[in-house]
Amino acid sequence: MSESIIRTEQVSRWYRRGPQEVRAVDGVDMSVETGEFLAIIGASGSGKSTLLNLLAGLDTPTSGKIVFRGASLDSLSRRELSSYRALRIGMMFQSFNLVHHRSAVENVELALYFSGCPVRERRTKAAAMLERLGLADRMTHRPGDLSGGEQQRVALARALVKGPEILLADEPTGNLDRRNADQIMSLLSELNAQGLTIVMVTHDLETASRVAGRIVRMHYGRVEPGPGACGEAPR
Repeated sequence: MSESIIRTEQVSRWYRRGPQEVRAVDGVDMSVETGEFLAIIGASGSGKSTLLNLLAGLDTPTSGKIVFRGASLDSLSRRELSSYRALRIGMMFQSFNLVHHRSAVENVELALYFSGCPVRERRTKAAAMLERLGLADRMTHRPGDLSGGEQQRVALARALVKGPEILLADEPTGNLDRRNADQIMSLLSELNAQGLTIVMVTHDLETASRVAGRIVRMHYGRVEPGPGACGEAPR
């Protein structure tokens, strides 16, 4: 298999909830290889979304470290970590996280705001990405005028337009019906076949088994043992 693009080394993330200590992620060792499609599955509260936020640099481990392309995230300056989030990582969320008063193309442009990309070029790239995802006739529509599936495709366009090295998807079909969910999964599969590394969090084993090359199961903050050192291939 190709080299690791990102890995965790005994990563933990603990919280205080009153007198109680919550171990959302508890000593996770995991490696993601360049070009693979990895699914992290588990029930609500298993720690999978917290782990994804740690990989994205949106949260900081209580202990352990996350290494991207050989560099530990905790060694990066604030500017370097912001650049990592803005340029090297693309993210999709269950709730789409679109700006409701902006059009589809404006939402996609926002991903290029901190990249130094000129205004006119931002619009050109955003429009091209929306067209690629089948939304050429929806560019001027605001999120409230789009279906759930269309909103998630706008969110996917926003994640992809900056050319990330890895796509992190947090329950990307959680708010979609089956038809739209299948469309999103087909798009992710196509992107992975073109070489994009994808890490997807989901509670849906059936969906994960259809699209992922490898599955990691989480339970109470820990990765459950499975075939191989870091997960299992779908059956």
